[in-house]
Amino acid sequence: MTHTMPLPEFTHERVEVITGRRSGLLIAVALHSSVLGSALGGARLWTYPHWSDALGDALRLSAAMTLKNATAGLDAGGGKSVIGLDEGTVLDAERRRDAFLDLGDAVESFGGLYRTAEDVGSTMDDMAVVAERTAHVVGLPDAAGGSGEPAGPTSLGVYESLRAVLERTTGSADVAGRRITISGLGQVGGRLAVRLADEGAVLTVTDVNPARRQLAGELGATWVGPGTEHLLPADVFVPAGIGGLLTDEVIDALDTAAVCGPANNPLASHSGAERLAARGILYAPDFVVNAGGVIYLDQEAKQVGTRTEIMDRVAQIGDTVRRILADAEERGITPLAAAEELAAERLRAGAAEEFSLS
Repeated sequence: MTHTMPLPEFTHERVEVITGRRSGLLIAVALHSSVLGSALGGARLWTYPHWSDALGDALRLSAAMTLKNATAGLDAGGGKSVIGLDEGTVLDAERRRDAFLDLGDAVESFGGLYRTAEDVGSTMDDMAVVAERTAHVVGLPDAAGGSGEPAGPTSLGVYESLRAVLERTTGSADVAGRRITISGLGQVGGRLAVRLADEGAVLTVTDVNPARRQLAGELGATWVGPGTEHLLPADVFVPAGIGGLLTDEVIDALDTAAVCGPANNPLASHSGAERLAARGILYAPDFVVNAGGVIYLDQEAKQVGTRTEIMDRVAQIGDTVRRILADAEERGITPLAAAEELAAERLRAGAAEEFSLS
């Protein structure tokens, strides 16, 4: 595959693209904004057809982190890092360790303006390797004095968002008997599926990893082949894998009342929000829905409250979704536009405060 996606608009404060001196792998670190504080965003390990796709992913994801952290009310900016693999590359344990040591050096070069964490393809143990080279990393294993796995908090935020969406579309937040399709059964999607099954939801699921079919069987969920899940009728469609799933073609064929899921940047293009609205499909913006993990990591690192108190704050994501959906309906705009305006207001206030102190 030689096709590469066009690079997004460049609105970033600083971007570093290096070849890791140990691993020989491409590493991109994108700092989009530090207006609200030290940027926070995970480190993705993924395969790309071209090095520019890895850079583009870092640029898009870091910009989304600015929106996410702002709408979540955090004093944190947006950033992201990507370790890019060529197609067919398989890392052995030694080269994987080298890659995350290289990442640690790259993060350290930002002098604290960017903090990293685990993301798609990386783990808590990888973050422990990063911590050998920099202190600017969160989400370390509990045994290392860290905050542990953030997928649980992320899943909780998605669950509460989904309830808010159901409340808007059906009049009840109860998931029992609701048809919910989950595309992606990774750390977050899998946890969400377990909870929804326990509460009586009627699940249809899929994943690019066929081994995840076992979980579907355990939950009594219907398994479908990847790429067909959007064709089945659902009350809520949950994109929980890699971004870009909702192309114009998929949106036009989507058989659901609402979209609400943890995948970053699920819309293949920004105009997808208007396309969904034109079809009468309610869209809960991803950067609001999936903010549970970053809230948890940021507040744990800053020791703001107990874990119970932090999880209570994560659960309030549902209320944020309710406010955004209500605002969008009242003003006749898409929920995405309403969420982006909420983030912009915080960023303007942060910039004004920064200017007054300078």
